[in-house]
Amino acid sequence: MARQQFTTEQQSVRVLKVGERVRHILSELLARQEVHDETVSAANISVTEVRMSPDLRNATAYVKPLLGKSEDEVIKALQQNTAFLQKEVAKRLGLKFAPKLRFRPDESFDEADRIEALLRDPKVARDLEDED
Repeated sequence: MARQQFTTEQQSVRVLKVGERVRHILSELLARQEVHDETVSAANISVTEVRMSPDLRNATAYVKPLLGKSEDEVIKALQQNTAFLQKEVAKRLGLKFAPKLRFRPDESFDEADRIEALLRDPKVARDLEDED
């Protein structure tokens, strides 16, 4: 059987779709508290994005614990439970190879807060008013 060839555009769309699918699977596992870890179960964890490598063998999941839980503790707990999560993702995803999961804190919210603070600065507000 000949191997199916994908164009660059089809490959990138496939990578995005698989990443989104992995994000949904991880979110579902965490929401249903299927991970048997006190730290993970106690925290409401949002999986904000999953970035896949082009060969679909590596996945980086960006997570944000809600309600003031410590990011470092949650990331460490998720890393300790990576084997279970990889197994569940592989089972539900149905790909030839299971992606290797890595967890990173999502810093986009912090960056958004920083930009918002810059925009509220009186000097910046004055410059923005001059344009109108």
